[in-house]
This record gives sequence, C-alpha cells and structure tokens, in this order.
Amino acid sequence: MRKTILACIVLLLLAVSCGTTAKPKETVGMILVGPKNDGGWSQAHYDAMKRIEEEKGIQFLYVDKVNPGDRPNVSAEQVATELIGQGATLIIANSDDFKDSIRQAAIAHPEVTFIHASGDDVLTGKAPANLSNIMGKMEYGKMIAGCAAALSSQTGKIAYVGPLINDETRRLVNAAYLGARYCWTSYRAEDPSKLVFSVKWIGFWFNIPGVTLDPTLVTKDFITQGYDVILSGIDTPEVVIEVEKAHTEGKAVKSIPYDFKDACARGPGSCIGVPYFNWYAQYSALVDAHLAKSWTQQFIWFAPDYAALDTTSGIGYHRGTAFDQHESLDLFVTALSEGFDMWAGPLQYQDGSTFVAAGQETTDELIWYQTQLLQGIDGQSSPGN
Repeated sequence: MRKTILACIVLLLLAVSCGTTAKPKETVGMILVGPKNDGGWSQAHYDAMKRIEEEKGIQFLYVDKVNPGDRPNVSAEQVATELIGQGATLIIANSDDFKDSIRQAAIAHPEVTFIHASGDDVLTGKAPANLSNIMGKMEYGKMIAGCAAALSSQTGKIAYVGPLINDETRRLVNAAYLGARYCWTSYRAEDPSKLVFSVKWIGFWFNIPGVTLDPTLVTKDFITQGYDVILSGIDTPEVVIEVEKAHTEGKAVKSIPYDFKDACARGPGSCIGVPYFNWYAQYSALVDAHLAKSWTQQFIWFAPDYAALDTTSGIGYHRGTAFDQHESLDLFVTALSEGFDMWAGPLQYQDGSTFVAAGQETTDELIWYQTQLLQGIDGQSSPGN
C-alpha cells in the first residue's frame, strides 16, 4: 500500500511539473519606452501582448522604461540583445526614438524577427530583411479629437500639450487642427479667425524631471491663459488629471487625453473623449505569421475601422461622459468613413510655403512627412524656432 501511494505521489508530481514547465511555442520580447502601466502609450502595447500571451501560449518577456531618464546609457539594441539571450525570437520595440538602435540590433541578429512600432526604415530602404515597421493612422483619431474639441469649446481657445517635435508629432497636431477648424466652421458656423489653436512641446514623450517641461505645469498655464479644451499628445495622463483638478475647482475646462482607452477614467467630469490605440489585432496577426514561419517584411500603417471605432478598431475613439455634441461628431465620423479628405489642398505651412497644393493628390507619403505645423497653429514647428 505504501509503495502504491508513493508511486501515485511521484506520478502526480511529474504531472504537475510537466504542466507548469511546458515549453511555450515561442518567446516574444517587447521593449517599452515608458512604464508598462503608464496609463497611455506603453500600457496599450503591454496589455495587447499580455492578452496574446494568454491566448497563444507564447512566453512574453518585456523591459519597460527604456528612456534616458529611467535607464541612462541603456540602448534599445542592448535590451534587444538581452531579450534574445533569454530566448526571444521576435522583438517588438515601441518608440520612434529606438529607430537607429533597433536597426542595428536587427542587422546584428538576422535570425530574429524585429517589429518597430513607428519608424520608417522600410520606406527609406534602410531596414534589413528581418525588420518591419508598424504604426496606426492616428491622424484620423486626432481629427475626431480636434472636432470634439471645437464642438465643446466655449471660448474658441484650444490647446495641445505635445511631446518632442518630429514628423509624427507634427502631423498629429496638424490633423487635430484640421478637425477642429472644420467642425468649428462647418457645424458651428463660426469665423475661422476666432479659433485659437496652440501647441506647447514638453521635449519628450513624457515628463523627465530636469530634462523636459513639466506637462502638469504646461497644462496649468494653458488653463490660466483661458484655453478651455486641452488635448494631450504625450504618453502619460498628466493633462487629464490636471484638467479634472481644475474642473473640480469650478473652472470650465475639458480634456482629451491620448493613447489609452480608459484614460478618461482619470477625469470623468471633464474628459470629452480619447483617441487610442488597440494593438491587439495587429500584434496577434504578426505573432501568428511569425509562429507559422510566414512573416515577411512590411511597412504597416493601419487605418481606423469606423464601424468598430470604440470596440475592435486598431485606431479607436472613446467618447467621455463630459461630451454632449454627439450628432455633429457623428456627422464628422461618417464623413471620414466615406472618404472625406481632410488633407485636401490648398494647405500652407507656417512659413507660407505650400504643404498641399489645390488639386494635388493626397498620398500616404505626403501625409507621413510633414516638416512644419500648418498656418493657423500657434507653436513651434521645429526645436530651433
């Protein structure tokens, strides 16, 4: 009897051991520029991969806070090498700032698949064969946000707290402005000269004390100056938090945060909506292709699914409880879904040069590379001006 019981215990332990140490299909590594729980850009990536890990039986490894403030002198290439050493055969890097470093990692590890969220190495021909770029067409989410801001503003003064300045951040500010201007004039029948749209850049994707401007103080300054709708372009939720604080103090001000679907939860009384990324479907398809050995190099710039804008669309828009101009915003979203071209010319840059000429074809390349802010926007187009 004792031998039988002992044999059963051994078999049980072996079964438990096999169940807990079963080898995953593959190991996927992710490099995050910010904290995995930042309530914004990095959390949107992290949450998508955690869901994929649970569904597909892969092992998910990550290193977050890969930035000059949290990890000085640590490059994305070094982190990628570390993750590869732990068995990662697919590396996802989630910041434009990683472009050069991830390219070097991909060159050094041709046996590993790399996906860079943002960046344009595939477009420019700099990417090795094992590196793809992916980004969402958030320009359309920002247009919706700009429209919502214009529909909600009582003063006509709209502010934008921006991160650092590059092609991506310029085109997102420009998109928000175009949405605001259109809805200000078309749905509210207001004079376009009465619309004030200002941007202030903090210097990085999120606050690094002693390095960047403090987004909380930038937001507070905008409120003091009479801006009554403030959009965020940074990775973290300081804007919505500070606006909610002002709202509870009786100030008539509203916010539009960024990146993360649940961002309005930080400011339920003042948040009118949030354009956000849902990375699940895109990353799921890329992981499937990697597992099936069918992955090929791509430049992916995915568009919103307007029929599923607040459910499964990769570019989403979630309306906050402080927003009440639904009929006009519905009209705008419908127009976008039917192909209305908000980039149609003539459009001029701040210095008066032509961005899009009248009758010029609007292409993805034209939209991707924007060297200045548009006329009508108050703010810097480049770090030096």
